[in-house]
Amino acid sequence: MVITINDKEIEVLEGETLIEVARRAGFEIPSMCYAKGAKHKSSCMVCVVRDSVSGRMFPSCSTYPTDGMRIETDSEEVRRLRILSLELLLSDHRADCEAPCSVVCPKGLDVERVLYLYDAARPAEARALLASVFPLPEVGCDTCKAPCEKACRRGTVDRAVEIRAIIKELAAKEDLLVEVPLESKVDKASFISRLGRFTPTEKEWLKETITTPSRCLHCACSGRSDCKLRRHATGVGIKRPRYEASSLLPVKERIHVRGRMWFEPAKCIRCGLCVYNSEDGFTFRNRGFGMRVVIPEESRVNVNEELAGLCPTGALYLTD
Repeated sequence: MVITINDKEIEVLEGETLIEVARRAGFEIPSMCYAKGAKHKSSCMVCVVRDSVSGRMFPSCSTYPTDGMRIETDSEEVRRLRILSLELLLSDHRADCEAPCSVVCPKGLDVERVLYLYDAARPAEARALLASVFPLPEVGCDTCKAPCEKACRRGTVDRAVEIRAIIKELAAKEDLLVEVPLESKVDKASFISRLGRFTPTEKEWLKETITTPSRCLHCACSGRSDCKLRRHATGVGIKRPRYEASSLLPVKERIHVRGRMWFEPAKCIRCGLCVYNSEDGFTFRNRGFGMRVVIPEESRVNVNEELAGLCPTGALYLTD
């Protein structure tokens, strides 16, 4: 069988879906609920393509070619539907890609990463990050207007993290050797998702549960470097979410699955990859708009760490 994709004739191999044919021919099609070699069901419509013969739009990850198809993978109509699909997914994804403190730092310091290492009792690594920006032991915080502390989300809960004091404390530890300065850059050119406002209930919960030495909420997403949602949103030119976050799931809820694996439900877009590819592990609860992915306590032992690699949003991730 031969079909045409973007005016190029391509012979279809047995068992291939449209997305597999297109990618083999060199045409990149974004996808969220599809992973090569994994079980999946089409749900996101980010991989949509159009058959110019019938005028129909298809999810390419689950549609098999038929003889005579003339597929468009990047027409204006396809792009519009793809952008809409991404914007709807973003409205169901409640998370910060980058922590606000890091985004506004005039020196480009990954402030949240420094605070994470500080809270993890890894001061040498935190000081190494500072060394990549400041000529230690000198730091520029005394003359800075502290936009990081003004942007700190903890300030909307009770009071902002004393970021400058922590930085100066780390900078003063000259006994901590810094062998290789580390890179400390925040990707401000990529799409940046926004967490949104905390509800009064969430504020009380955060006060009680976030008791790290710095008091930092650690807003930055642990899975942002491999997040398909962020990468595809950036690729189509989305800079900020179009719609307000509609997720009713509690913000910052972190569920320990097992070992190094964690699950954050508020970041989940319900693609189902973790459900379809775990045996008696993750599962769906409820239906329709109330449907959510859950991991029963008794099922956590059945999940392996490789599953985190299928998650397209960083909702399921491994800690370092």
